[in-house]
Amino acid sequence: MAVHYRLYQNKNKKSGGYQMWYGRAVTMGVTTTDQIADQIQSRCTATKADIKAVLSALVVVMRNEMQNGNVVKLDELGAFKITISTKGSPTVKEFSVSQNVRGVRVIFQPELHINRETGMRSRSLLDGCKVVELPKNGIEAEKTDANTNEKQEGE
Repeated sequence: MAVHYRLYQNKNKKSGGYQMWYGRAVTMGVTTTDQIADQIQSRCTATKADIKAVLSALVVVMRNEMQNGNVVKLDELGAFKITISTKGSPTVKEFSVSQNVRGVRVIFQPELHINRETGMRSRSLLDGCKVVELPKNGIEAEKTDANTNEKQEGE
């Protein structure tokens, strides 16, 4: 298992990193609730239907708890909470939700483990994670070869 990345060049002339190369994580697909339920079912005695019912109920309970102002902490996973983005108001009296709240979002904070021997911190979801460059596909290689051949022929 690995997280794949693709290189890209910063084209923003106003950026301090203009023309520098960076890696950007590339997702390889989407895993659905149904697929997660299949994988969990293969690792325990619960049925797929039971797992899907629990996951569905978890979403409802998490939504309710966060909207009631609570942080939802799932052991070995992390914590979820709702935050708001606001713009400033000159006075307390002038502050209102309709005028000053720009947006509402959910923040996820992965659970953190500290190694007792080294003191190093690691996020439980990232334990054992490896990062590798996304393999080049044949089409990109063919385009590069074709472009190179065209330049050589036209020189």
